[in-house]
Amino acid sequence: MRENPRLKPPGGTGYLAWLRHYRRAWLSGDLTAGVVVSVMIIPQSMAYAMLAGLPVEVGLYASILPLIGYALFGSSMSLSVGPVAVTGLMTATLLAPLALAGTEHYLQLAIWLALLSGVMLFVLGLLKLGFLANFLSHPVISGFISGAAILIILSQLPHLLGLANMPSTPGEMLSRWEPVNSLVLGIGLAAILWLLYARTALSGHLQRAGLAPGAAILLARLAPILVVGIALAATAGWNLAEAGVPVVGALPAGLPAFSWVTPGVSDLRSLLLPAVLISLVSFVESVSLAQSLARRKRQSIDADRELLGLGAANLGASLSGGFAVCGGFSRSVVNIEAGANTPLAGVIAAAIIAGILLSIAPLFGHLPLVVLAVIILVAVTPLIDLNSLRRAWRYDRAEGITLLSTAIGVLVLGIEGGIVLGVCLSIVSQLWRGSRPHVAIVGRVPGTQYFRSTKRHLVEIEPHVLALRVDENIFFANSKAIEQAILQAFNEYPDTREMLLILSAVNHIDGTGLDMLSEITEGLAERDVQVHLAEVKGPLMDQLADTDWLTEQISEVFPSTHIAFNTLGNLKRAPQAEVA
Repeated sequence: MRENPRLKPPGGTGYLAWLRHYRRAWLSGDLTAGVVVSVMIIPQSMAYAMLAGLPVEVGLYASILPLIGYALFGSSMSLSVGPVAVTGLMTATLLAPLALAGTEHYLQLAIWLALLSGVMLFVLGLLKLGFLANFLSHPVISGFISGAAILIILSQLPHLLGLANMPSTPGEMLSRWEPVNSLVLGIGLAAILWLLYARTALSGHLQRAGLAPGAAILLARLAPILVVGIALAATAGWNLAEAGVPVVGALPAGLPAFSWVTPGVSDLRSLLLPAVLISLVSFVESVSLAQSLARRKRQSIDADRELLGLGAANLGASLSGGFAVCGGFSRSVVNIEAGANTPLAGVIAAAIIAGILLSIAPLFGHLPLVVLAVIILVAVTPLIDLNSLRRAWRYDRAEGITLLSTAIGVLVLGIEGGIVLGVCLSIVSQLWRGSRPHVAIVGRVPGTQYFRSTKRHLVEIEPHVLALRVDENIFFANSKAIEQAILQAFNEYPDTREMLLILSAVNHIDGTGLDMLSEITEGLAERDVQVHLAEVKGPLMDQLADTDWLTEQISEVFPSTHIAFNTLGNLKRAPQAEVA
């Protein structure tokens, strides 16, 4: 039975299309997903706020208006936005040189960082610049996230060990082993073991116990909630805080009492580059995730509307006293598996979180910090993408080097340096590939209309016709290499009287490349060799239409190599007479 498209959420068909076409049948799924995701978001948001160097309640503040803002402008039916590990780390790292973590000035800079990021993303969306997502390649993103994940893990080790600060040398580690809080470490290791078991085996055990697969998977993903509940009960029952276990501390009830403080001009100027970086990374990550989720439901997304949605989400975060947000992988997966049909699930989750802030939020003040650290550690460890590094290294060594260098750059040079290094390496690798074009001498496969390289196939050639296929755009970086390849081909076939350039793979010829081709054509004309073209694409033909090279130096342009071979093969010109 075919699925009725009228029962599917619209996904990417216009602003608030999901609301205009909303159906009652979708409400139960959205309601369930909203409840489940709100429960999951609470410990995650608190943990990521701690990672960002902010009070834990700021993570909850950043989980209300962003969900509503994205619902108004975003195009994905399943993406759940909010605080995530990467934006938390970027906020902490980018603001560290500007203010001391934990101060009011630091908080205000984090709010303004979200505000500037939101404005940038929203303006880019209005300008329909969604294609900017293509400027960060997969190796750069993968390397950046892997490096960031390692930094996140290192940043949480003090909380896991019960240390105020992480020792920086082996000697300092030995000298400070005594102060390690064994109770904190025990709680952390127990929580890690449970979360790892939940991630790897709990779902299968629940299914064997008779639970439906969907429910089993969902319960396994909500395992951090059980850790939080047990930790809160243990802290209250056994006075763990008095036993030396650091806890969250006083957590204010109610919605944020936002006070707007405008930083100085120098601070705003210092925030511009961090805002650009955090905007670009969060957009690329969110779009990639949204596309993946949309494919699962046979829907589509609009990159320009994703810019608007993320911009509105970050503006909402700043207006509610939060920090920068983007699409979260784990919460989005839980959202879709819990039955979310539209962004209404996010609006419901935001309402529930607001209700919790107004009522029972102070209870979370008894939560041990080590539990939040463990949630972060287990969440980010899979982000160290060794599989992508292995695949890239085997398939394309240049991409593998870019991925590895970006990760190392993040660790050694910091977030800005790592991203810039990765982007530069991507550009250099593309220029290097483009500067080494493949130029093939081709002939006809016997009895067919197909033409293949003479070095790879047994083909037929015409003695006086040299057919060259250029498999790359012709531009300044490779024009000399193409010129040398053409001249080398003439050395191999000295009886050539007709040269056929097959441009089926060429989409663009820049000015340097055109000058090179014109000089070669002029030199060949002096040797009584005519130059012809074949399979020139329409846009390239439009580009060449008014050039002297095409109108005055090219003898004929053929629609196909087959026609060119038939025509030139039957053309018998007498060789040029030698001049005494």
